[in-house]
Amino acid sequence: MSTYIVMDLEWNQSPYGKEKSIEALPSEIIEIGAVKLNERMEQVSEFHQLVKPQVYRGMNRIAARVTRLSMEELQVLGQPFPKAFAEFVDWCGEDYRFCTWGPADMLELQRNIDYYRIPNPFGFPLYYYDVQKLYGLELGDDKEKLSLEHAIDRLGLRQDKPFHRALDDACYTGKVMRAIDFERWKTYVSVDYHRIPGNREEEIYLEFPTYSKYVSRVFPSRNAALSDRQVTGIACRQCGRRLRKKVQWFSLNQKQYFCLAVCPDHGYVRGKLRIKKVDDEAVYVVKTVKSADDSSVEKLMEKKMEHRRKRRQFLQKVKKAHKKEGSHKISS
Repeated sequence: MSTYIVMDLEWNQSPYGKEKSIEALPSEIIEIGAVKLNERMEQVSEFHQLVKPQVYRGMNRIAARVTRLSMEELQVLGQPFPKAFAEFVDWCGEDYRFCTWGPADMLELQRNIDYYRIPNPFGFPLYYYDVQKLYGLELGDDKEKLSLEHAIDRLGLRQDKPFHRALDDACYTGKVMRAIDFERWKTYVSVDYHRIPGNREEEIYLEFPTYSKYVSRVFPSRNAALSDRQVTGIACRQCGRRLRKKVQWFSLNQKQYFCLAVCPDHGYVRGKLRIKKVDDEAVYVVKTVKSADDSSVEKLMEKKMEHRRKRRQFLQKVKKAHKKEGSHKISS
């Protein structure tokens, strides 16, 4: 990609809490900010537009405090989302990749697109750079979700703008991209999950230096997903050999599943499934596979022991409940 669109969004939510929130649009965009970087990471253009609210006509107190925007300002200076979005897409041009701080902006942008029934102009799969994740990789820990303020402060970058305004945060995110070793980490591209593969041919396979990722199509239920060989299969990342599992898939919470396999030539391989709901029953799966060192194997075995302990406790409760029910029937 020859251009990076570093985007930040601010949004408003129902001022009356979740019970008054619209399910299809829990977060209404009220500000779009972005900077355009060339291949040398030089800022060449910027975009800023307030958005006139159409759904939530009162400001959520947290949104008002954080953004320092008022409903009056948005109504006077803002444009309806379809017009603001059209201008933004036109400004983006062609041959670009989005960059955001965390995955939330990509999700909320597309929710707003769907709500207004605007054709989604972005390709599928939609790849982007999660700069928060890349910053974490630079620090040696991409699991902890650190704030943009933390990154700016730790990197010693100039803080000449307030945080939590769309254009200002986009500028700060661009600064972080220039400060880290972006060329080293840019292989770790992120994929958006708002649009899910519709069939097996659309399923997503990604290879990174330290792990692989697979995003499945939608299954009618969790059991259907866990019965699919593509979902549960594990292959060695180095030689591609399909592996037998030393520890079968197990879960502590029905949302994440773990397994352990062994390649005779390349050692332990750890698998992780994340079960993501589409509705009450339907799910899709994100599988990651990576090589496992002794420390990783030990942690996984500890999880397995915890799984066994919880299973025993559950079975004991069931047994006691059945015993109590039986004694109650005899006495009656």
